[in-house]
Amino acid sequence: MPVSPFASKGRQIPGASRVGFTGPFSHTGPPPSVTKSTRDPRRQPRGQNRCKKEIRDLMAQNTSMEEFEALLNESFDIDTPDEGSVVKGRVLAIEAGQAIIDVGYKMEGRVDLKEFAEPGQTPEINVGDEVEVYLRQVENARGEAVISHEMARREAAWDRLEKAYADENRVDGAIFGRVKGGFTVDLGGAVAFLPGSQVDVRPVRDAGPLMGLKQPFQILKMDRRRGNIVVSRRAILEESRAEQRAEVIANLEEGQAVDGVVKNITEYGAFVDLGGVDGLLHVTDMAWRRVNHPSEIVTIGETIKVQVIKINKETHRISLGMKQLQDDPWDTVEAKFSLGSVHQGRVTNITDYGAFVELEPGVEGLVHVSEMSWTKKNVHPGKIVSTSQEVEVMVLEIDSQKRRVSLGLKQTQRNPWEVFAETHPEGTQVEGEIKNITEFGLFVGLDNDIDGMVHLSDISWDERGEEAIQRFHKGDVVQAVVTETDVEKERISLSMKAMDDSFSDVVGGVSRGAIITVAVTAIEDGGVEVEYEGMKSFIRRSDLSRDRSEQRPERFGVGDKVDVRVTNVDQKSRRLGLSIKAREIAEEKEAVQQYGSSASGASLGDILGAALNRDDD
Repeated sequence: MPVSPFASKGRQIPGASRVGFTGPFSHTGPPPSVTKSTRDPRRQPRGQNRCKKEIRDLMAQNTSMEEFEALLNESFDIDTPDEGSVVKGRVLAIEAGQAIIDVGYKMEGRVDLKEFAEPGQTPEINVGDEVEVYLRQVENARGEAVISHEMARREAAWDRLEKAYADENRVDGAIFGRVKGGFTVDLGGAVAFLPGSQVDVRPVRDAGPLMGLKQPFQILKMDRRRGNIVVSRRAILEESRAEQRAEVIANLEEGQAVDGVVKNITEYGAFVDLGGVDGLLHVTDMAWRRVNHPSEIVTIGETIKVQVIKINKETHRISLGMKQLQDDPWDTVEAKFSLGSVHQGRVTNITDYGAFVELEPGVEGLVHVSEMSWTKKNVHPGKIVSTSQEVEVMVLEIDSQKRRVSLGLKQTQRNPWEVFAETHPEGTQVEGEIKNITEFGLFVGLDNDIDGMVHLSDISWDERGEEAIQRFHKGDVVQAVVTETDVEKERISLSMKAMDDSFSDVVGGVSRGAIITVAVTAIEDGGVEVEYEGMKSFIRRSDLSRDRSEQRPERFGVGDKVDVRVTNVDQKSRRLGLSIKAREIAEEKEAVQQYGSSASGASLGDILGAALNRDDD
């Protein structure tokens, strides 16, 4: 028997020892496919190797060994594709949810129909269609080729995606699933990961409308060995928006009025879509009046007319304004609100330093805390007025360049100190409640929320001020006399001791120069204390006698009656000025006038002696 040509090729023929050959190809049974078919006649695989079928036919016809060997050689001359490669095949039939595909090389395989469907779509495949499949295994236990259309798509997709990634080109895909941190995207066979932050330029709350939609993506990262692909939809949108923004900005000019749609509202303003590019409408540029929140002026989705205030070509930022399209109310402020005029306004805002009052829409003035009340000096403005309150104010100052108006609230009312001075002249008796007690006096509440002060020295005639003030407490109602009103300094002086008229009753008939008799009540080093009709006075040492040698307090005794001359009557201090010395001088002067003169040559002793003798007669 000649040597088989297969041996010269160095090939080992699978199953050759089971087809009836002797020598190195001898076998004891049929080929695996035949054996399996004999054991289980119900299994009739459509994709059995046709070469083996022809071998069986030849064996049944007692074909000669030479013909059989030639047929085997023909069979092995056909190069079988390697496992793990992509091959083309034709659909032979569709049954039981699978497509039976002839991949050539006398091999057939089955592929599930779902592998031919795009995400979210139905499969579109018919008998006779030519498709690409991935050869996973040449022959399985059933004698069929193990193939996959999805894996073929994946391999082709990876080749295509690697090229697109290298060229930085966009790729088309569809979002078909949600995973932790993002979404899954089908890129024509390869599955990629789309992070949540890369879905849109702004956070997306509902990605439902994007599911299954064919759209472009940018590959950020890919690793074929690990099967990882990361894509971005946001990069495409930003690039598209950048191009669109550049085009729109190129057609915009500062000062131009355009229409826009409000897209979003924040605390500080609103974002307006100008047709592909967003501009910021700041809250201060929405209206000339004070706006607490942008929602007071605009709503989301509303179409508004705005003016382009400023364009930053580098950052593509656009500042917009609405009030710039309206008349500026400050142009007529000086004409409408003259200095000194009184107007009705509404309190719009209260701060620590005052309150803002709206005179008309867009025109606000400040009432400083010092101009809010005549009497409430150190009080927070919120305790005098409240927000939205209607008040009357007077225009004090206008600065149109700085857009400032100074207003006064207290100026709309009369100065209470002026009113008090007119209605309570000096000497008027008043009554009030003690509001505060200090170390220097008492503060008594008067009409129109003003206070008057009783100084320590004006509390009592008989007691020292420090002692007298101890008898009073907050809330006590007292009476006093108005002694002085200073409108400019906003001060009112009161006296409680002036309420006591006993001094006037006592000294009503006593005048300066009169001679009265007093009783000595106390002897002191500096003089003597005397009393006249219950009123005490003090005679100083120098006033005790005309002669210096007689100016000794000890020469007097308590209870002594002494004639003195009245040198002063002080109603305010309730004091009488008394002097023995002044009496003696006055008497001497009178004696000289009556009995002689210095020119007559008579001595003072002679004159006084004559006067005394006359008195004796």
